[in-house]
Amino acid sequence: MIKKEMIAMLLAGGQGSRLGVLTAKVAKPAVAFGGKYRIIDFPLSNCINSGVDTVGVLTQYQPLRLNTHIGIGIPWDLDRNIGGVTVLPPYEKSTNSEWYTGTANAIYQNLDYMESFNPDYVLILSGDHIYKMDYEVMLDFHKQNGAGVTIAAMPVPLEEAKRFGIVITDENRKIEDFEEKPEKPRSNLASMGIYIFDWKVLKEALIAKADQPNLDFGKHVIPYCFDNGTPMYAYEYNGYWKDVGTLHSYWEANMELVDIVPVFNLYEEYWKIYTKSDTLPPQYVSENSVIEKCLIGEGSTICGEVYNSVIGCGVTIEEGAVVRDSIIMNETVIGKNCKLEKAIIAENVVIGDDVILGDGEEVDNETDPHIYNHGLVTVGEKSVVPSGVTVGKNTVISGITDLADYPDKALASGKTLIKVGDES
Repeated sequence: MIKKEMIAMLLAGGQGSRLGVLTAKVAKPAVAFGGKYRIIDFPLSNCINSGVDTVGVLTQYQPLRLNTHIGIGIPWDLDRNIGGVTVLPPYEKSTNSEWYTGTANAIYQNLDYMESFNPDYVLILSGDHIYKMDYEVMLDFHKQNGAGVTIAAMPVPLEEAKRFGIVITDENRKIEDFEEKPEKPRSNLASMGIYIFDWKVLKEALIAKADQPNLDFGKHVIPYCFDNGTPMYAYEYNGYWKDVGTLHSYWEANMELVDIVPVFNLYEEYWKIYTKSDTLPPQYVSENSVIEKCLIGEGSTICGEVYNSVIGCGVTIEEGAVVRDSIIMNETVIGKNCKLEKAIIAENVVIGDDVILGDGEEVDNETDPHIYNHGLVTVGEKSVVPSGVTVGKNTVISGITDLADYPDKALASGKTLIKVGDES
């Protein structure tokens, strides 16, 4: 029988609704990040860099691009005969096939997959965080303490602690209590949603709690293990970790990459971030263009001015265009003499000539102020913005739009323009 010491289960089914139109057609872990990467590249690269060569990726929402991206795992050296990477969608069973209803339900539905490797330990990961972590060091900590469950936790400012699941530990980091989003936190150690379980402990908890609706780790599995006296420890992590769950945090994390010495370094020799890359020609930069503090993806053509921005692969920025503090994803075209400020433009978008994005004062977005804020302009993938229009801040555009959609050639700050039906 195959025997693996530790296998990883990577939860990548998230819809990521707080990313608005960026995740209308693609799962959050497949959203582009840092020019050439996708969010899921980070946990996958952590696995292979930590010596974890067996990863089950649990997909659900809009899985197509994620599946295509992962393929058979070649970029991460996860194309193994035994183990490697396996995409686990929820509809493979012949009887009573059901959607994954919660994080732990997704794992429960794949008990057979895990059983087939007869692991000692199972590492549970989320597919939508940007960080580097050596899971082997966490496993050593788990073994040294004789833990049944180890939860990765990081210190957060006390005033922010109420947004997280908080662990309360003794001086040896043994967990004495938890609080899920407490009003008055008794500790500032926040759970990162990264767990190592003894396989026997995990299996028993999942089977015992299987009939819980929306079976969840934080709400059901962890409390079950705790109540049963399983020794649980918190592994403290102090590196860079970013949940890019909102447009603003996603924008910020990308902008941090263009610093001269970025907080999060994509270029470390000993901890490479791997991704599936297409074979593209080098970047073309015209003699009249200006580029300052940017990441520019392969195959891009820059004829305008780009400042403090992250530009994906195969992007065209025409002459006279000025792009500042923006994220432009793969294969998008920015027309002549455009002015972009704090824009997030998804993949395969066409912006006509003489378009201004990010104009005027900030006004709350009319439909989803909790999503579209901080003065950003967001354009969904495969959208078209016609020449000569001016678009304000906290706005969102999705679909193939034409001049008739812009009264007086403008979309005022705070407006939402989503055309349904022409998204083919």
